[in-house]
Amino acid sequence: MNGMSGYGKWVAGRKTKWITLLLWIVIVGALTLIWPSVNSQVANNASNLPDDLQSVQAGVVAEREFPGGSGVPALLVWHREGGLPEEDLVHIGAVYKTLAELPLPHQNFVPPLGQLPPQALAASLSEDRSTLVTPVLFDKKADSEQLGEAVNELKKRINTATGADPSAARVDGEELSLRVTGPVGISIDATGLFENADVSLLIATVLLVLVFLLLIYRSPILAIIPLVAVGFAYGVTSPVLGKMAEAGWITVDSQAISIMTVLLFGAGTDYCLFLISRFRQLLKVEDSKSQALLRSITDSSGAIAMSGFTVVLALFALLLAKFGAYHRFAIPFSVSILIMGIASLTLVPALLAIFGRASFFPFIPRTPHMEAERARAKGKPAPKPKTSHNKGIGGLVVSRPWMIVGVTVVVLGVLASFASGIRFTYDILSSFPKDMESRQGFDLIGKQFSPGELAPAKLMLDTEGKVNGEDLKVVLSGLSYVDTVSDPQAGAVNKNIMGFDIEFKNNPYSLEAMSHIPALLATGEQALVDVGVDSPAGSVWVSGQTATQYDNKEVGERDTDLIIPVVIGLITLLLLLYLRSVVATLYLVATVILSFFSALGLGWIIIHYGLGADAIQGAIPLYSFVFLVALGEDYNIFMISNIWKKRKHMPLKQAITEGVNETSSVITSAGLILAGTFAVLATLPIQVLVQFGIITAIGVLLDTFVVRPFLVPALTVLFGRLAFWPGKHQEVVQPQLERAE
Repeated sequence: MNGMSGYGKWVAGRKTKWITLLLWIVIVGALTLIWPSVNSQVANNASNLPDDLQSVQAGVVAEREFPGGSGVPALLVWHREGGLPEEDLVHIGAVYKTLAELPLPHQNFVPPLGQLPPQALAASLSEDRSTLVTPVLFDKKADSEQLGEAVNELKKRINTATGADPSAARVDGEELSLRVTGPVGISIDATGLFENADVSLLIATVLLVLVFLLLIYRSPILAIIPLVAVGFAYGVTSPVLGKMAEAGWITVDSQAISIMTVLLFGAGTDYCLFLISRFRQLLKVEDSKSQALLRSITDSSGAIAMSGFTVVLALFALLLAKFGAYHRFAIPFSVSILIMGIASLTLVPALLAIFGRASFFPFIPRTPHMEAERARAKGKPAPKPKTSHNKGIGGLVVSRPWMIVGVTVVVLGVLASFASGIRFTYDILSSFPKDMESRQGFDLIGKQFSPGELAPAKLMLDTEGKVNGEDLKVVLSGLSYVDTVSDPQAGAVNKNIMGFDIEFKNNPYSLEAMSHIPALLATGEQALVDVGVDSPAGSVWVSGQTATQYDNKEVGERDTDLIIPVVIGLITLLLLLYLRSVVATLYLVATVILSFFSALGLGWIIIHYGLGADAIQGAIPLYSFVFLVALGEDYNIFMISNIWKKRKHMPLKQAITEGVNETSSVITSAGLILAGTFAVLATLPIQVLVQFGIITAIGVLLDTFVVRPFLVPALTVLFGRLAFWPGKHQEVVQPQLERAE
């Protein structure tokens, strides 16, 4: 207690409050000047897969042996309702002639379409002659920004050749339209979505938090204090992460920065509210604002520090992930929450000390004595003290614990049962808006050709010169899931390596197509076994987007199976150390896990039955779990720590009643703000963030309005003294108090 009091005087004392504020200003200013911002170090094309995976090794073989087709393809989808006339084909040939003579930046390969007469191009038209797909391959090392610049240059050349702007033409109109799709188009669009989302996301989040704080506290000063704290925290976080990225210690992408922004505002505001609410309570019983602030720091700083540390440690568990996107989230999220926690424990107390009671203007909390003095000065009678006979939610929980546990467990259990019916997808295109260029191009390919043309796979075999290529082509063409197979190609370095370009009948990004990768590898291995090749397992490779997506799925599922138990274990250990109670730790963790599955189930009901989505993105369960379990425990820690303190000097049931009622308003406010900030993600045109935002917001609301106020305290009532086992610090007063009850 004395230590906390001393720390409070250090950060929020009469003189030191100004030093604390000045230190933050100096640190933010210095770091901003000397280190780069995190946004300037974004790398959206970082690899997600380890080098030892099949698709990565296949990519290396393809680049070495088949360099002409080893780049990343942009598929140009040319379309005109009613059919492409010869004039359009002449223009397309002219475009490819310029690409051959004057390559685009990062251009890897183009087919010699500029040397073909229009009649030869016409042979590749769709059946109704309305659509033509032509490829341009780019260097694999080019990032999305570089690819975007190259495609923009390509479109300028096309505009010059055609005398129009086919990219701006409607796909269902009579003008020539062009849509760039394939891996390059998808990569450019994905990056563009996140870049465009950053500013709108930040504005929407700030406005939402500001409105919520104004509605809750009806004080403009108090509404701004948490936002100032978050702003300072971001001012430190951005250059720290920027420097780490510049040094090559971490890799950051646009998606991580978008979610990090939401996390900072949501979780950061929560930590500020925990302190502010306690300060407000104490100002009504303590004449000295300094004493009230010191007591509020002493009372709430332990729970805030524990809550922040729980989230930081849970997010650090993502470092165990092999999948790059998961792994890249760990440091930015952990560092941002760590810095926000420090700001909540230092800068916010300093700001509250500076403004004092005026923080709550115009509804300033005062003691009864101060209210009486104020009324007397105005010549009015002293206001009567407010008394309430309403026992609130805490009273209801204490009086009917069995009913509350039964109802909440049944409701949450029913919602959780829907989680078993969730279908997952790893199709990035399904996450795009329907009017996005790459998705429109893909839809045209699927309608006019085989969807597999969007991203063909390449099967490669080290035949040792024993396999007849034409015979193997016949075998591959006979596979039920294969649409077309190219003629066999010989490797550029090792002539015994044979390659086939294969187009699937399914969307190459779909689960169905991905499920064919093991079968395709097995077919290649069997072909080698049949001609007597020893150890065929290391001599067959499949490259391409479908093979990459298959490995993404496998690695992602491996990470989910590993990280979820680790996060549960870490949080269990932290709670055990903090509460020193095995029983309370177990039921607190169990309630948050139940809440998570309930959020998944209710989220699926909304996303599938309400919004009509056939599946949710495969990464969402892990993302949602880490956030919900870590953030959900925040509220439990804050409430339970309050009950634990009260339990030392009052009967357990009274401690629960008062603890629940005292924390009710602040946790409700914090939960609404946190849920609201995650719900902002659902306004973005990116389905993966929409789905993540919906499920996480639902989970926070379930924690706020069901688990924390009802289920957890009701379980504490039912367990009684056993809830503290094997802790002994309550037993000093417990026997006398129980008899008094």
